[in-house]
Amino acid sequence: MIHYFSQTGNTQLLGDFLKDHIKDSKTIYVGFWTDKGNANQEALDYLKTLHHQKIFLFGTAGFGKSEEYFERIINKVKENIDSTNEVVGYFMCQGKMPETVLQRYFALKESGKAPRNIDLLIENYYEALNHPNKEDLENLKKEVLKIKDNC
Repeated sequence: MIHYFSQTGNTQLLGDFLKDHIKDSKTIYVGFWTDKGNANQEALDYLKTLHHQKIFLFGTAGFGKSEEYFERIINKVKENIDSTNEVVGYFMCQGKMPETVLQRYFALKESGKAPRNIDLLIENYYEALNHPNKEDLENLKKEVLKIKDNC
């Protein structure tokens, strides 16, 4: 069973990829987009309904250069999962952001009220345009295969 919540199509791309590669699994795959360092609210609400399940989490985030950041997101998501469930694996990757994000960054920069790291934020925006990509999908597949061997 695969459930995902996607705002810009990034998580949908991962979810559709899983639908093409997962058959007859007892694991529930739950996908989300990142909102303020956690899964989006719809995904969190869905996760709270699950009990006594094996869950594989997958998600996308606009910022993606740090595995530590991805782990912090996953740990925040896990806080919303009932203890009767077992998280058997997870996958996170960077995802492209809407152009309104870039426009906001440029407006901040022009206003003189931009954070010191504004140029890094702009650079990250452009990097994110390339994700999820084929490498991300292959990495997702590898993570899924790890748990399929253990189920």
